[in-house]
Amino acid sequence: MAPRIPTGMRATAALVKPLMLAVTKRDWAGSEHLPQDQGFIAVSNHATYVDPFTFAHFLYDNGHAPHFLAKASLFDLPVAGKMLTKLDQVPVHRGSAQAQDAVDAAVKLLQRGDSIAIFPEGTLTKDPDLWPMKGRTGAARMALEHHVPVVPVAQWGAHELLAPHGKKLHPWPRKKIVVRAGPPINLDEFRNRPIDIETLRGATDRIMDTLISMVADIRGEEPPATPFDPRTRTSKEDS
Repeated sequence: MAPRIPTGMRATAALVKPLMLAVTKRDWAGSEHLPQDQGFIAVSNHATYVDPFTFAHFLYDNGHAPHFLAKASLFDLPVAGKMLTKLDQVPVHRGSAQAQDAVDAAVKLLQRGDSIAIFPEGTLTKDPDLWPMKGRTGAARMALEHHVPVVPVAQWGAHELLAPHGKKLHPWPRKKIVVRAGPPINLDEFRNRPIDIETLRGATDRIMDTLISMVADIRGEEPPATPFDPRTRTSKEDS
C-alpha cells in the first residue's frame, strides 16, 4: 500500500481542494498505473504555474502524498517556506555544493515508498504551442541509479486557468483539466548500462517522447517532429 498521507498534508489539502474544485472540472484517468507497493517518480509536462496544483491534486486524490523538488529560495519565504518544509517538499540548490542534498532527500522519500513529482523540463515549456520540450536528465538519473519506476502523468487545460507566465487567474467558467497517467515507462534497456550522458540522454528522451505522445492524445493534435530545444530555441521543424 502507498504510505499514509501525513496529517499536515491532509490539513493543507482541506484548504486547497475546495478552491481547486471551485475553478476546475476534472477529467482524470489512469490511476491504476500509480504503484501502491513501492516508491516511484511521477513525471509531467509543464505549461503554467498552476500545473503543480493540478498535478498534486491528481496524486493526492489517488492516495499519494505529492513531494516536489522546489527552488531553495521558496523555503526562505516566511510562511510558504515553513509550509513547504512541514509538507516534506525538497529544496533544490541549483549550481551549488548543496545540489546533491535534494537528490539525497528525494531518495529517502522513494525508499520509504513515497512518490516524487518532477517536471523533467525543469521550467515552463518554451515551445510556442506549449508542447513538452527537451527534458533534463535528473529524473532519469534518479530512476536508473535507484531502480524505481517512472510513471508519466500528462495534463492539459491548466493554461486556460492561468496563462504561461501569466499573473491573472481566469477562474470562470470552470476550466476542464485533463490528466492521464500511463503505465511505468520501459527503461529496461538503459538499466544495465553505464550511467553516462548517452544513457541518461536516451532514457530522458524516452520519458519526454512518452509525455509528448500522451499530450498529443489529449489534445487530438500532431506534435512537432522533435521536441523544442531551449538551448537552441528550435525544433526540427524550424531547421
